[in-house]
Amino acid sequence: MKIIYTLTLLLLGMNLFAQNTFIAHRGASYLAPENTVASAKLAWKLGADAVEVDVHLSKDNRVMVIHDKDTKRTCSGKKNLEIAKTPSILLRDLDAGIWKGEEFKGEKIPYISEIIEIIPPGKSLVIEIKCGKEAIPALLRSIEKSDKKEQIIFICFDWKIILAAHKAFPENKCYWLSSLKPGLKKKISQAHKEGLTGINLKHSIVNEEIVAFAKENELEVLSWTVDDATEAKRIAAIGVSGITTNRPQWLKEEMTK
Repeated sequence: MKIIYTLTLLLLGMNLFAQNTFIAHRGASYLAPENTVASAKLAWKLGADAVEVDVHLSKDNRVMVIHDKDTKRTCSGKKNLEIAKTPSILLRDLDAGIWKGEEFKGEKIPYISEIIEIIPPGKSLVIEIKCGKEAIPALLRSIEKSDKKEQIIFICFDWKIILAAHKAFPENKCYWLSSLKPGLKKKISQAHKEGLTGINLKHSIVNEEIVAFAKENELEVLSWTVDDATEAKRIAAIGVSGITTNRPQWLKEEMTK
């Protein structure tokens, strides 16, 4: 009986690995400059099921694809520009790719519309809202101009903002992000009550109990950011349905070995 049980678990795990969704963290950010058109294109080319990007709102109410609130870390230029206080035209003058390599010279901070435009059929774009609720009307305008609304997913650490996104986009998947265990079960219950799609947790706090409780509350569980195959296999085996990684092609290959 023990052997049969073990084999069943192995087969279940293999099935989960095969069905897992691989989400490219800021695009194929291990190989290309994060949160750029180049990074998103490469991620989908390498077989990612989805690309995750971060967004801030510029001074002129344009949704800019960038992780930090300023340009210091990922953009060239003598000045460090704060996204919220800078017009998009000035942000677009910066080089957001050369820090990763000469081959990426000239990459700009994208408008979210540029990333939406290149979502391939059958793939998804995961948008993490890094600023406040003020970005939601601008996101709505950009998304409604496209024909890819159904391919877009929202995530956010801020509880009020993810609820606002869910209200603005009731037909789109919305996940609350967290890296903390305290109070997690309470938030899971609240997420179910509010009609969110699921939770998106830092991999180190994911365990069987949390996944089981989420599923009892009819919530999906995603996890971030995993570049270790052993850890990816662990969380997939206990029911995590989507894994965010900097190395989507490599991790997918490693998990099938």
